[in-house]
Amino acid sequence: MAAAILRGRPVLTMIVGSGYLGGRIGARMRALGDRTVLCSRRPAGTAAQWHELDVRDARACRETVRDVAPDALVVVHGPSDITWCEAHPEETMAAHEAGAANLAAAAGGRHILLISTDNVFAGDRHSYGESDEPAPVNAYGRAKLAGERTLLDTGTALALRVSLVYGWDPDGHRPNYFTTCVRDLRAGRTVAAPADHWNTPVLVDDVAAWSAALLRAGRTGVLHLGGPERLSRHEWAGRIAKGLGLDDARIRPAGKAGTAYACRPDNACLHSERAESLPELAGLRPVDVDEGTRRLAAAALAGGTAAPEPRSVEE
Repeated sequence: MAAAILRGRPVLTMIVGSGYLGGRIGARMRALGDRTVLCSRRPAGTAAQWHELDVRDARACRETVRDVAPDALVVVHGPSDITWCEAHPEETMAAHEAGAANLAAAAGGRHILLISTDNVFAGDRHSYGESDEPAPVNAYGRAKLAGERTLLDTGTALALRVSLVYGWDPDGHRPNYFTTCVRDLRAGRTVAAPADHWNTPVLVDDVAAWSAALLRAGRTGVLHLGGPERLSRHEWAGRIAKGLGLDDARIRPAGKAGTAYACRPDNACLHSERAESLPELAGLRPVDVDEGTRRLAAAALAGGTAAPEPRSVEE
């Protein structure tokens, strides 16, 4: 279902969460001519306007929405280190579920796009579509699912579940798998990559493009975004090395058990049963990891920082 209120005009979007993904979504929207305000507990390291916000504070949520007066909200907040979340389940739930409730109350019927996760599923199937029943097996998945349900109950929200998001993020608070893999390969360190943990990796710029398009269309409900390939982390590490011309001799297959990946579902893979029917997503099909690596190669091989915000966008 889609609401038409955001179509055909620039919008002001309040992005809750100013990390790597929130920053890239904001950059995409500004490249399309929209305005954004980033809100988080820590200052945003971008050119965008920023407001301090702790989503666990209901009053702060109300006051920030009142002051910013956005047309819509993108919610990509809360702890996402799955291993940390497993050790701190109450704090994780407080940030995601209570934070979602505070934002839902403050939004006052505005459209909300929530970035959710493949961790809402048990991981006992090769891949999951929108019609599959969630059954999270870790604290992060349970908290994200609770946040989903809270926001979807408003009737004006879309939960965009994304698979493992990657990009070049050397300056991030917690760099993603692509970044850490490239760093280790370049430094000659051993990369112990699980061969029994599967993902459908999706490039961060594809997530940003879908988010902007779906927000502008006012889409609601649940939608999945995963990359076009189901890969083990071990296979993916090899593809990264090959794509960047790096030595893959130090990539070692590992078991998920007993590692930081132990609390993740075996199959953290998504596919969409809805995406092909949505006209706003025409021409925005996610790229595979080889193309993603090619696009990130210049920054990754130079050891530089994340790519600058685009001045224009190619559809």
